[in-house]
Amino acid sequence: MKVNRIWIVLSVLIFAALACQIPGMAPAVPATPNLPPPTPAAVSQAPVPVTVDAAGRQEALVSLYERVLPGIVSLQVVGDSGGSLGSGFVYDDQGHILTNQHVVEGATQVEVDFTSGYKIYGTVIGTDPDSDLAVVKVNAPASELHPLPLGDSNTLNVGQTVIAIGNPFGLSGTMTTGIISSLGRTLESQREAPGGNFFTAGDIIQTDAAINPGNSGGPLFNLNGEVIGINRAIRTTNYTGTGEPVNSGIGFAIAINIVKRVTPVLIADGKYDYPYLGISSIDELSLPQIEALGLQSFTGAYVTTVTPDSPADQAGIRAGEQSSSAGLPAGGDLIIAIDGQSIQRFDDLLRYLINNKSPGETVILTVLREEEQVDVPVTLGKRP
Repeated sequence: MKVNRIWIVLSVLIFAALACQIPGMAPAVPATPNLPPPTPAAVSQAPVPVTVDAAGRQEALVSLYERVLPGIVSLQVVGDSGGSLGSGFVYDDQGHILTNQHVVEGATQVEVDFTSGYKIYGTVIGTDPDSDLAVVKVNAPASELHPLPLGDSNTLNVGQTVIAIGNPFGLSGTMTTGIISSLGRTLESQREAPGGNFFTAGDIIQTDAAINPGNSGGPLFNLNGEVIGINRAIRTTNYTGTGEPVNSGIGFAIAINIVKRVTPVLIADGKYDYPYLGISSIDELSLPQIEALGLQSFTGAYVTTVTPDSPADQAGIRAGEQSSSAGLPAGGDLIIAIDGQSIQRFDDLLRYLINNKSPGETVILTVLREEEQVDVPVTLGKRP
């Protein structure tokens, strides 16, 4: 994550006090021989003690760190706007290093520092502003190249333990732990869309593992030591005296399945084309908005705008054009499924497209149009 230029989303933090209970402990109850036996309902509601093997967990984390550390690198980048720091990791034994696009954007010099102490200059050979990925090539000796195993982000669950290792504030080899806080989040892309807005980057992992400036581009691991994401950004309202953002427990990482799909193309072609519909949507509608728009479903991606001559426009997808009290134009299509898979939010639609589809392929959008359900085939374009 660049020290002088970092992807941050401002937010208001709400602090809540959490009531804790010690597993296995229960309030003392005086012996009462006349008490009836517990009912099945009471038994089913009793707390289930959770046993945590602290020593085993510690050993697993120590072993993981020692195993993966040789594959993690620190990046020192020099550009026209000054210097910056970032993290990365070895992708293959050909010397390809993965990091964030924003870490190396505008770079005139990229220094790659291995944990062994070996240092070498690298060359940026591919960038993806949509998912914020970049590939740096180094001609390092084979003894320095330790590719890290890649996991499967489709198997992740909220609550799963994750580990981030990187170069926060220039402190290389720093390890932090946390959990997956949510899946399928979206962030703003670095690619400008028609009309002056920006495209959306999807399938983002949210984590409370500490991520700070310099962590960007570094790996997010599961307990098996597999990379399941690439750390990208934090959301914070806390800053150092020099204006650098400080972790507030909300970090974001690019899901590894996107990385696995995009990276081979970046190595071969230097760029990657994402599928394109050409619509804008509201992430989630409130109940008053649903009522004012006259929608027949609480879930789905409500189409607010359709870009002229886009694939969605050519297929006949409709945006709202009628005035309403919802603050949004009424009469738009509500997308409730894509290729037969239900859509609860626009995030779900984007996640499906990014992970499964390419420009030129056709998808079937199931929409609620007024009170009618309609299947609309759309041939996908590529993001302009």
